[in-house]
Amino acid sequence: MADQEQPIEEQAQQQTGQRKVTVHVDERDMDTSYCNAFRTNGTADEVMIDCGLNIVRPAGGSEGEGDNVLFKVNDRVIMNYYTAKRLAITLGQIVRNHEEQFGELQMNVADRAKG
Repeated sequence: MADQEQPIEEQAQQQTGQRKVTVHVDERDMDTSYCNAFRTNGTADEVMIDCGLNIVRPAGGSEGEGDNVLFKVNDRVIMNYYTAKRLAITLGQIVRNHEEQFGELQMNVADRAKG
């Protein structure tokens, strides 16, 4: 777990054999999408992440009938496990920095409710 505590720059140096690498990013054909839900799956070689929206569909009004949630998948990202690990480490660092600046993110919606 030492990788998780290393800055991104140090990780990049280790992964490239300590060579300096300049990355040029081409965003001309980029699409942007929003997701509030995801689903993961994996094979022996790859990790798949389906990104999309949870859409609540209220029940028809019958007593005891609950709401339905539709998960509409908009995008699927497929990556190898090395990339998935780098993504997990980077997301962990981003969330940790956000919480240090703004406070802990409460995962339970009832804990976030004011009242």
